[in-house]
Amino acid sequence: MYSVEDYGRMIADKVRTGAYARALRKAVTPDSTVLDLGAGTGIFSLLACQYGARKVYAVETGEAIELARRIAQANGFGERIEFIQEASTGVTLPEKADVIVSDMRGSLPLYHSNIVSIVDARRRMLAEGGILIPLRESLWAAVVEAPDLYGPLVAPWTKGKFGLDMEAARHAVTNCVKNATVGRDQLLSEPQCWGELDYGTLDSASHAATISCTAARAGTGHGLILWFDSVLADGIGFSSAPWEPKMVYAPSFLPWSAPVSLDAGDTIAVRLRADLTGADYTWGWDSKVLHGNTPEVKADFRQSTFWGSPISPARMHRRSSHYQPALGEEGQIAALVIGQMNGTTPLEDIAHSVMRRFPARFRSYAEALAKVGELSENYGRGTGAGGPTP
Repeated sequence: MYSVEDYGRMIADKVRTGAYARALRKAVTPDSTVLDLGAGTGIFSLLACQYGARKVYAVETGEAIELARRIAQANGFGERIEFIQEASTGVTLPEKADVIVSDMRGSLPLYHSNIVSIVDARRRMLAEGGILIPLRESLWAAVVEAPDLYGPLVAPWTKGKFGLDMEAARHAVTNCVKNATVGRDQLLSEPQCWGELDYGTLDSASHAATISCTAARAGTGHGLILWFDSVLADGIGFSSAPWEPKMVYAPSFLPWSAPVSLDAGDTIAVRLRADLTGADYTWGWDSKVLHGNTPEVKADFRQSTFWGSPISPARMHRRSSHYQPALGEEGQIAALVIGQMNGTTPLEDIAHSVMRRFPARFRSYAEALAKVGELSENYGRGTGAGGPTP
């Protein structure tokens, strides 16, 4: 979850927020209904109202929505903005939206549920002829020389004065993606476009492509640098490219398994993959470096973030399609609580039933109520004296 400070940095990013403001001003009319996906503290919802929107639906899963409500009231927009604290894929609006605006990216647009949410909202909640902000985005990659990034990454796992073999950890850290700041002069190849995301037609949240490039000069290749260009509206956008002003979206560094000495004219072929698995992406980058235009192989790497997060054999076994699971105590508690979330049983009664069933687990009513409240927050959509929970 983002902190309030994080949201503040996003708003303070003049390139990003200024571009979104111009796109909204261009799209919104006095008759517009606007859907703000991942509204956060509500800056896009507020701007939409400021530019004349008739109605705004601000959808946000996090607690920042409470700040958005207060800010909307303070600015006189409380009646025009309806706040919905839920994942957008579980929301049904009473009307179609003329404009859908979102910024749920990470360093790249391929991030968590960003694309799933946009595609779902476009299909179910966008009016015919409606406007998406952003419209489309391009994904870029280049080979980079980055000793200041690579060195500290692998140094703790290189044999030192203790003489220990730490190769397992070195392998793991070179199969991770990290944010990075590099200069244009660190690129060893010309940028290659490896993806075009047209949100008006896009269906899949995963993406894969093969690129081929040539080393423009001699140097040491440490991996790949990735960034994106965004078109929010025709003539309005921004780029997170290394040579552009620094933004909240830092380029992403995909390290190679080992540095590679490159000569001008060397050929680099890379198969890039971003596969949405569950709630997050698994990245893969398979790279082959050839000496010039010859078949001589300088390096051949197969890399994936799957190998960057060590998983024990026991845990892998529990994920096997043939595994026959049985609920542990925590699962039994969750099943008991969720089974009583029927819209009529108050949490205090559920907490007492949990205490009776698991007396060794809960030493006090307060402890049981805290656990029940946590599960209610995660899974409940009940009613009570305060009315429906959004």
